[in-house]
Amino acid sequence: MRHGKDGRKLGRTASHRHAMFANLMTAVILEERVKTTDAKAKEGRRLIDRLITLGKRGDLHARRVAGKTVRDKRALKRLFDDIAPRYENRQGGYSRVVKLGPRRGDAAPMSILELVERRVKKAPPEAEGKKRKKKKKAEEPEAAEE
Repeated sequence: MRHGKDGRKLGRTASHRHAMFANLMTAVILEERVKTTDAKAKEGRRLIDRLITLGKRGDLHARRVAGKTVRDKRALKRLFDDIAPRYENRQGGYSRVVKLGPRRGDAAPMSILELVERRVKKAPPEAEGKKRKKKKKAEEPEAAEE
């Protein structure tokens, strides 16, 4: 019987799969939006929702359990201090998968895994003030008088 054996294997060994998802979860926490394949995004959605639930608990044990998956200290701090409080009043469904279409190289179906209430990064203030100057077309040389 195969009770409790859920999840996709993705053609990888268990250690490779755990490492890959640890990297994917770290990227989602730091960037709040990641482009990946459909299968990885669907599996990653389960993991990021569990991590945010641990972040909402906020105790030491939850931090240590989350630290087994997210090994980057910056990402772990951001999960518990910034991301989890955002979802305090939400009962699950912290992430979404948006399908994009096939990848050009191998036609693998691609998706975006993103947090639902993600913060949009604004451009730095100095970049807003500067506008690109349009290049003027070189004036056509006037016809030489004969």
